[in-house]
Amino acid sequence: MTDDTQNTQNTQQHPAAPLVLVTGGTGKTGRRVAERLAARGRAVRTGSRSAPVPFHWNDRSTWAPALEGVGAVYLSYYPDLAFPGAVETVGAFSRLAAKAGVERLVLLSGRGEEAALAAEREVREAGTAWTVVRCAWFDQNFDESFFLDPVLAGELALPTGEAREPFVDAGDIADVAVAALTEDGHHGEVYELTGPRLLSFADVAAELSAATGREIRFSAVSVEEYRAVLAVAGLPGEFADLFTLILDGRNARLADGVRRALGREPRDFTDFARAAAATGVWNV
Repeated sequence: MTDDTQNTQNTQQHPAAPLVLVTGGTGKTGRRVAERLAARGRAVRTGSRSAPVPFHWNDRSTWAPALEGVGAVYLSYYPDLAFPGAVETVGAFSRLAAKAGVERLVLLSGRGEEAALAAEREVREAGTAWTVVRCAWFDQNFDESFFLDPVLAGELALPTGEAREPFVDAGDIADVAVAALTEDGHHGEVYELTGPRLLSFADVAAELSAATGREIRFSAVSVEEYRAVLAVAGLPGEFADLFTLILDGRNARLADGVRRALGREPRDFTDFARAAAATGVWNV
């Protein structure tokens, strides 16, 4: 899945199926997209710095080689579309992809982010077919990302107050993205993906406590306090600013994107928490 040999084998099995470039191919959604494409027998090029054909958002010299022979691209910008320079970078890459003959672009976008909306416009205007997958916060932030250590420590100290978020499962995001990359009927669609319930971070702590069998508390802190925590962890302070996007309630609503794209209901957070707990990832 991550080397040219696998890509060649898949192309031989499905000569009419175009090569798919998955940017962020080792991340939470990109990895799942690549796995699902490979399971369908599709040729996949994993977009990462360590791939046989390297790709890096901040190194434009890697873009053209990564796009060679590619028919569809999953666009997952790291660290986030809200970060400075992201919109311009995604726009430039999308236009280059269209000139290189890419037929489909599927953008992973965020809900309630003005910068994400600007990036969506760049993709729409690039000159090729497009689909936007606009997502709530991921369930997997709690077992694969920056909330893992707090869960292990038994306390989610976050600047969220009582704000509620319809957390969505990364598996649902990948399923929608793969459908948009490989099937007809998704061009020009904006799929807004959420889970089936609104949850506060206190609710999440209770769900995780039930799944793990130990107490996990939620503590409200200020954005500035959380920025200091990020600095200690060596993470960009801009991550703290993302919390302001949920504090005003702009994302406290459900959407039907999973149902529209896949014809089924989204996965519930309880199911995610139980499955993650069973892997032992939260054992201490």
